[in-house]
Amino acid sequence: MAIKRGVSLYSYQQTQFFKKLDWKGQIREVREGLGTDGIEIINQQLIPHYPFPSEEFLYDFRSYMARFGMKAVTMDVYLDVHQFRDHVMTHAEAAEHLKNDIRLAAKMGFRNVRTLVLVPIDVIETCIPTAEKYDVKIGKEIHAPWPIKPGNFVQPKKGMAAGINFRAVDEMIELRERTGSPYVGLVPDFGIFQHHPSEVAIAYVKRHANNPEAVDWIIENAPAYGHDELIDAVDAKFPDHGIPVNNIDRMALHKPCCAAEDILDVLPYIVSIHGKFYNMTEIPGKPGCYEDKCIDYETPMRYLRENGYDGYINSEFEGQRDQQDRGEEYLVDEVEQVRRHHEMLRRLSGEDAS
Repeated sequence: MAIKRGVSLYSYQQTQFFKKLDWKGQIREVREGLGTDGIEIINQQLIPHYPFPSEEFLYDFRSYMARFGMKAVTMDVYLDVHQFRDHVMTHAEAAEHLKNDIRLAAKMGFRNVRTLVLVPIDVIETCIPTAEKYDVKIGKEIHAPWPIKPGNFVQPKKGMAAGINFRAVDEMIELRERTGSPYVGLVPDFGIFQHHPSEVAIAYVKRHANNPEAVDWIIENAPAYGHDELIDAVDAKFPDHGIPVNNIDRMALHKPCCAAEDILDVLPYIVSIHGKFYNMTEIPGKPGCYEDKCIDYETPMRYLRENGYDGYINSEFEGQRDQQDRGEEYLVDEVEQVRRHHEMLRRLSGEDAS
């Protein structure tokens, strides 16, 4: 039993946009460049004519995956409740949308669908019979700032976290226990172990701030303030800072929303894991070894390894998003970033030692 490696093809978004690698080239890169077999996709990014692709495409995808011996691990699905011009989607309509995604995932060979953490729990419950029929698990993502253990979290009144339900993970576990269905699970995202703003995010926010000094002040002083108080303090000290609240939140990050050991509480419910990362750099004094300085990978990986997790961690590179405001000449090499991430995954999972 060993941790398995895969890639969310989302990681190659700009490589796809500039037509350097299509989805077939991305699959070949995962097999030949990384030496592994796990594939995760975002439905709307990869599937032509989603949500009703042609039989020709479905055959082509399954055939190409089989050609390279690949595993269709997880299909990431979304829920656009504003897709109709005359009304906001009802929960019943949302359930039908998710059921269609489950059927589509099965046709493509995927064993899991990942839903966003905001998808209502009753929508997921309605879809359990469909998931069981088609042998596709529903995994709700655990994404920062959602905690695994809500504990004494204080609900912010401002910013991205103002309206979120901090009990989302508990609700999913309660649904699994109440129904007894093994087709209900969770998709932890390594972003829950991020403890500092990434270098690329800091550079992005500074480029767009009226006063870049405010960014440094937020990073240095955030630990001394509560969430809402920090926003008020920044506004008072730098009235013209020009930093949107969501970017203040990003710069204020100084501790993870989950402790590394919290992963053990959800281990029995994991269907796959998002290996979120932003910027892989070489570890000083260790040539050829890489890390993302802002995310603790080593400790959660040790807990996963020591407790027998043998599912997939699928690399999910997001650092390019903070560099896409500039010219193509400034863009990062996504293929190289993912290769560096897999060096780290091999090393921390013990694969290199086997």
